[in-house]
Amino acid sequence: MPEVLVVDDSKVMRDMVVACLRPYPGLSFTHASSGLEAIERLSLKPYDLIVLDLNMPDIGGIEVVEFVRGQDTLRHLPIVIVTTRGDEASRARALQAGADRFMTKPFTPDAILGEVKGLLERVHG
Repeated sequence: MPEVLVVDDSKVMRDMVVACLRPYPGLSFTHASSGLEAIERLSLKPYDLIVLDLNMPDIGGIEVVEFVRGQDTLRHLPIVIVTTRGDEASRARALQAGADRFMTKPFTPDAILGEVKGLLERVHG
């Protein structure tokens, strides 16, 4: 059963992401409300994908991406960035840090479901 780590300081946004991904069969979800909590959760168990906000009060999304890409055991973990920052500099920085996809809020349920489905199928075949 693929496990998705949903990281956003907004509980409403975490719940919205989960609601959008519910149609994908067999997914289970873990929530983290900060970048620090995400890093702690990543050290406790394996995940199949991260949906990650950029703007968080402690450790930002870019720093979480850099942490993941710097770990041998996490290096290939797919990461989808979801953010209100739609500027090209933020997109370029996130992708350069190693994020797989970059989506701006608001997004449609079909759009995020399509991105997650594509990444999980790439990893799991």
